[in-house]
Amino acid sequence: MYLGLDLGTSGLKGVVVDAAQKIVAETTAPLTVSRPHDGWSEQSPADWVAAAEAVFAALPTQVRAGVRAIGLSGQMHGATLLDAADNVLRPSILWNDTRAHAEAAKLDADPRFRALTGNIVFPGFTAPKLLWVRAHEPDLYGRVAKVLLPKDYLRLWLTGEHVAEMSDAAGTSWLDTGARDWSEDLLAATGLGRDHMPRLVEGSEVSGRLRPEVAGRFGFAPGVVVAGGAGDNAAAGIGVGVVKAGQAFVSLGTSGVLFAANDGYRPDAATAVHTFCHALPGAWHQMGVILAATDALNWFARLTGASAAELTQSLGALQAPGKTRFLPYLGGERTPLNDAAIRGAFIGLEHATDRDAAVRAVLEGVTFAIRDCRDALAATGTRISRLLAVGGGSRSDYWLKAIATALGTPVQVPVAGDFGGAFGAARLAIMAATGAGAEIATLPAIDRTIDPDSQLSAAFDAGHACYRAARDAIRGLT
Repeated sequence: MYLGLDLGTSGLKGVVVDAAQKIVAETTAPLTVSRPHDGWSEQSPADWVAAAEAVFAALPTQVRAGVRAIGLSGQMHGATLLDAADNVLRPSILWNDTRAHAEAAKLDADPRFRALTGNIVFPGFTAPKLLWVRAHEPDLYGRVAKVLLPKDYLRLWLTGEHVAEMSDAAGTSWLDTGARDWSEDLLAATGLGRDHMPRLVEGSEVSGRLRPEVAGRFGFAPGVVVAGGAGDNAAAGIGVGVVKAGQAFVSLGTSGVLFAANDGYRPDAATAVHTFCHALPGAWHQMGVILAATDALNWFARLTGASAAELTQSLGALQAPGKTRFLPYLGGERTPLNDAAIRGAFIGLEHATDRDAAVRAVLEGVTFAIRDCRDALAATGTRISRLLAVGGGSRSDYWLKAIATALGTPVQVPVAGDFGGAFGAARLAIMAATGAGAEIATLPAIDRTIDPDSQLSAAFDAGHACYRAARDAIRGLT
């Protein structure tokens, strides 16, 4: 059996599969986020270890005893700082922490960063956070011996090894993404060197073996392999079988992601598309990322006192976008704006705007933001021939119909099941333990396909044009 661990912001999930990739056990442990100041987002790495201990303890004894390999998936970009004795120096600064926006702009102004990483230096990436620590916590910065990403700190506890893998490392702003290696020039720009970094492996390779102390405590067999794993979105790509050019998925979670596999490296940082290594050797992927997807719907649900399900279940058949528009920039935006300061808005409110009209506007606003991502990916030459829908928002057929119509692409909905980061991590564990490759990352069975509504295509094109005009009009107003 094979265990996949997905370290998210709100919890750690464990999924165990057998050799046929059938899920035999799963469990979760919750996590909380600390926000001590405006724009800050932190977690204690000790809480990640405690969550892993809780997940292990919750798995049946016979399941733990049969685990042959463990794969890791995790939230990206977090700066976890260790001293020479591997003591944690401060809470980890997470992906959605924006305190380092000025430092990110400074690094992004250095042309080497876009040239070597293939990406804009976003405030949430790891490198600018180290500049912030150097400026605001200089004594602590001077004690930094290793910088690890969140899941790689969990790996350190599991194996005793400082190891990262390509897909997660590509989100640090220190990786030469085309060469799949740390850039000493980019590290030096933040006062660091290669010795501050973990060694690199591919996601499907062995990164180490489970420490005897951990194995003995929880009843794992000796010598359990720990795979390189992947950043959360790359792991989800492995989980849903998006590993070849033309394949893509849209994730409607707290944030929104349009993820496309590539058969080569085709960066275009100016589009604000994320171009990262995939979790498989010699493969890359691209992502358009929006910061509020179901988060926007949940925000509106709190405002109205109804649940998100209640808001969406009575919408009926897809309608043309109305006069009311919603801009989903509740905490800034990544693709294609790269704007941490922009904020959301309702426009076109009128007496006729009732609750259903406002809900449709929220769904349409997120849909149009995803279309912006599709257009940004297309500007790099990426084409999408197969689009899967995953995440909590994919339970709304109305939303999926809007996305299919706005993008002009059928949206496929997998049969019920877990195809997320933990499942993808379990697949990477199989690869590391058996030598299998991309052939085991198959596409899931499809429950249904949501086709575009051709009669509303022109209306959604016009709605998107109005959305873009409103977006450009509000920039700089907050």
